[in-house]
Amino acid sequence: MNTPLIRKARPEDAPRILELIKELAEYEKAPQEVTNTVDMILEDGFGEDPAFTCGLAEYDGQIAGLYLWYTRYSTWKGKGVYLEDIIVSEAFRGKGLGRALLNACIADAQACNAAFITWQVLDWNTPAIEFYKSFGASFDETWINVKLNREQIASYTF
Repeated sequence: MNTPLIRKARPEDAPRILELIKELAEYEKAPQEVTNTVDMILEDGFGEDPAFTCGLAEYDGQIAGLYLWYTRYSTWKGKGVYLEDIIVSEAFRGKGLGRALLNACIADAQACNAAFITWQVLDWNTPAIEFYKSFGASFDETWINVKLNREQIASYTF
């Protein structure tokens, strides 16, 4: 079995990163929700003030998956990592890429002395839930997700 190569993303990877994001959106039955673009990924991930860190999994010379995180701050715990997504392209699932990507994210969290890593999983995504349980992750049943979208932010009146 081949071993995945995990490496940091580079600007020239932005088109493939967007392809993987769109593939995840299809899997999660929400392709219409993706409004991100290659230009946004380049600016947000590789510009003057990067908003995220992204690592890629290469398998047989192809970019087959990614993990993407950003710094989060807890008033109670201090600096943490918010794992936005782990994505493994469907053709490469079952080859250990998800484990290698989460291991790399955990290594990043250790390197930046994070107090925690947090992320979300859809309640119907049983394979992902079982995968996270295999790492000993705990599941929080007490917090409710809340958000304002781009349009709500733009149209808010003070």
